Amino acid sequence: MLFQRPSDDTLYDALIARDPGYDGFAYVGVRTTGIFCWLTCAARKPKRENVQFFDTTAQCLHAGFRPCQRCRPMMGTGAPEPVVSTLLDALEREPERRWLETDIIAMGFDASTVRRAFKRRFGMSFLEMARLRRLGQAAERLVSGDSVIDAQLDASFDSGSGFRAAVTRLLGEAPARLRGKTMLKADWIETPIGPMIAIADRRALHILEFLERKALALEVHKLQAATGSAIAFGRAAPIDQIEAELGAYFAGKSAIFTTRLAPQGTAFERQVWDGLRRIPAGTSATYSGLAAEIGKPAAVRAVGRANGANPIAVVIPCHRVVGVSGDLTGYGGGLWRKRWLLEHERRMTQG
Repeated sequence: MLFQRPSDDTLYDALIARDPGYDGFAYVGVRTTGIFCWLTCAARKPKRENVQFFDTTAQCLHAGFRPCQRCRPMMGTGAPEPVVSTLLDALEREPERRWLETDIIAMGFDASTVRRAFKRRFGMSFLEMARLRRLGQAAERLVSGDSVIDAQLDASFDSGSGFRAAVTRLLGEAPARLRGKTMLKADWIETPIGPMIAIADRRALHILEFLERKALALEVHKLQAATGSAIAFGRAAPIDQIEAELGAYFAGKSAIFTTRLAPQGTAFERQVWDGLRRIPAGTSATYSGLAAEIGKPAAVRAVGRANGANPIAVVIPCHRVVGVSGDLTGYGGGLWRKRWLLEHERRMTQG
């Protein structure tokens, strides 16, 4: 991490003082209430022995805390901050540009404010994101057969060794070995419950996950191994289509998804995922019910594992499976999201 978290005593002092300097870099979990907050939250301050500090919202969620409804530490639960939207638009207009802090300042923004806003939203800075986009475009050129030196210069890398190292870290391949490879595209999609990452080729969507999903890195590695593809940040037609369909879904207008899907899985997993898509929005099923529905009533545990291995959230609605008692069970995007999705669909279908 670029930011080294101070001691817990320092952070507790900042919590008491509601110091905004740590917003985006540190969060507090309150054991007595089970919630986590910004350090600047206006709620009554807890005792020192009842708090735990975290670097990211993902760590808070993984530790079992839920987001505070007062200070809303999950910035994804609302529209992006104006500075985020403005810079994302600028990046889309000039993805090949070598963005610098001076460019951000020239646009009238404070560089540290921008850094914190992007860290809160995506877990990376704007400059890190812009660098990924440049590398993605360079990778496209390499796959198309351009020379390494041409791709390097277009990506604004002065050092050949630095360019090769960066491409290898991003795509898992040395630049010269990318020629002729299939290129998958990856991009962020904003939703009311947090940003998602979508990965697709020209024909189908392979992955759609919330950024906090622990298994995301494993899913990406599995996809690359199965397809022999490289991944670059950018847009493919299925990503545009699923973004529009998610927009209609989260607006409460439609729970129908027609984007072509190509999730990587075994024949049994795909059978379970097809079963999940037959569960109507606004309803739920149990693991045993789903097992019976696909004709494998004795495979309840295997159905549970396949449900957890689903790489396309929301569209393949693994959130619609609950425990036999009706209790919410595990969900890779966080139980609070599962609860939100089920309630959203209930309102959508009954409204």
